Amino acid sequence: MSRNFFNKNGPFKISKIIDFLKLKTYLEKEAYVSDIKDIYSANSDNITFYHSKKYRKAASETKASFCITSDHLKNDLPNTCKSLITNNILLSTAIITEKFYPDSINDNFDTTVSKIEQMSLKNKIFYGTNVLIGKNVSIGLNCKIGHNVIIEKDVIIGDNCSIGSNTIIRYSIIKNNVNILDNCIIGKHGFGFFPHKQKNIRYPHIGIVEIADNCEIGSGTTIDRGSMSNTIIGSNTFIDNQVHIAHNVKIGSNSIIAGQVGIAGSSIIGNNVKIGGKVGISGHIHIGDNVEIGGGSGVIKDIPNNHKVMGYPAKNIRDFIKENR
Repeated sequence: MSRNFFNKNGPFKISKIIDFLKLKTYLEKEAYVSDIKDIYSANSDNITFYHSKKYRKAASETKASFCITSDHLKNDLPNTCKSLITNNILLSTAIITEKFYPDSINDNFDTTVSKIEQMSLKNKIFYGTNVLIGKNVSIGLNCKIGHNVIIEKDVIIGDNCSIGSNTIIRYSIIKNNVNILDNCIIGKHGFGFFPHKQKNIRYPHIGIVEIADNCEIGSGTTIDRGSMSNTIIGSNTFIDNQVHIAHNVKIGSNSIIAGQVGIAGSSIIGNNVKIGGKVGISGHIHIGDNVEIGGGSGVIKDIPNNHKVMGYPAKNIRDFIKENR
């Protein structure tokens, strides 16, 4: 299943991108750039960005031909990737992303929605009152949709899914046998912005949410769509009530996340992970497979495979118990 959720401009000559950023550079200016991508998924006709040493390995392996970066990071890039040096990497990346995807900044409600009673979908779905569906929505067999639900344009929902009342779904692909309980928000713009000259500049979000087979999303949960890459929930992962999953988060398969957990942007959670209630996970963290995190913990650094941790900052659970007897 695939879908183009955002209108895209381009390709642009690299000279045009240089003009957009008001840079002075001696790059080959006739080359074309077809898209902007994150440093992992960029291809040879793409531009990417590199803003933190945390992504040094990925930067050294990127296939992008051009990269927005800084003078002190440029040497980490391969010879095949030419640097566009800027004083503000994130601002420059936001500018170029908006040029490619001009409708990705705002997150206005979908004006294409219609009452389900006016659509052919009404004949194959069991639904409640006041259900609104956008254009080009695909919904599989044996699905149930509760009261006051809005499913916005281009969303894909597989077979045997249940969507709880008062839920909004946009910019999402939901596979088979997924239960989304009441009052969820799936696919909204993430909390992506940065201060610049006493203003908060909102970052374009061109990613989506992908929820794999056999998942459950608890009541009152919010899952933000990705900024540059997608937010992904792996198969057979169960998420409790009132959980927040930020943009670009990747959660593996067979994981369990208890209530009131907050996972900040671009963190990666492995397979078979158990996270207790009220855990906070900082952004850009990597948590390995088979990890268990005790309730109320604060995770501020990576956790390797097969570890059990608890506390703030989260540490080996045996050490935590010894210190708190």
